[in-house]
Amino acid sequence: MISIAERHKYILESLNKKGFIKINDIAKELDVTRVTIRKDLKFLEEKGLLYRTHGSASSINPLTPDMAVNEKEKIKKDEKKRIALAACNLIEENDSIIIASGSTVHTFAECIPPSSHLTVVTASLKIAMMLNELPDVEVYQLGGIVRKNSFSVVGDYATSFFNTITCSKLFLGVDGIDLEYGITNSNMGEAQLNRIMMDASLRTIILADSSKFGKRGFGKICNLEQIDVIITDSGISDSIARSIEEMGIELIIV
Repeated sequence: MISIAERHKYILESLNKKGFIKINDIAKELDVTRVTIRKDLKFLEEKGLLYRTHGSASSINPLTPDMAVNEKEKIKKDEKKRIALAACNLIEENDSIIIASGSTVHTFAECIPPSSHLTVVTASLKIAMMLNELPDVEVYQLGGIVRKNSFSVVGDYATSFFNTITCSKLFLGVDGIDLEYGITNSNMGEAQLNRIMMDASLRTIILADSSKFGKRGFGKICNLEQIDVIITDSGISDSIARSIEEMGIELIIV
């Protein structure tokens, strides 16, 4: 029978390789009970070697703080630029699209070609002002309560706009993508607005760098299966990429 030390070594090596592990998978691989693995994870968490979540464990803290968009813009700038350029390839002539808020979708908006004929609905004040400079882009700025951290609006005025429109695509930035829990945002108001945006669009396209995988924000947006496309960078692990593709989600890695 495998020893406690060997189990702990196996768990940590698996985490180092995959970024996260599931209790059920490790129990089967080591031929021990789930209770045993839960005890192992509790011990390792107390030592500061991992973070436990429901049914799984992560090598990094899965909870994300509500950071200001100006701070987020400084993180993984090259990856966000590649993601943004790939997202631009999904825009069609005379498209009607929704652009949510966040640093990655802001980079996406910066990369939209000036010759594009578009109708854009956005919660972001910064994106609205930027795209309003393009002669062939018609911008609908949502009204509501302005969040200082994201320079975007939330609330009933923002959500009510979507009662009478339908757009082809939603380009959505998120704070967390968890295979078990789903898609999250660090602010509940933005998460609620994002759900309404999804209902008003034919396709939901997530723009997220690889650091967002295995993370959870405060407010849940939806289950992962409700997403149509995810665009991310090559830092995503092979195991997470396989799991996403097995769900039938189109995964674009740049």
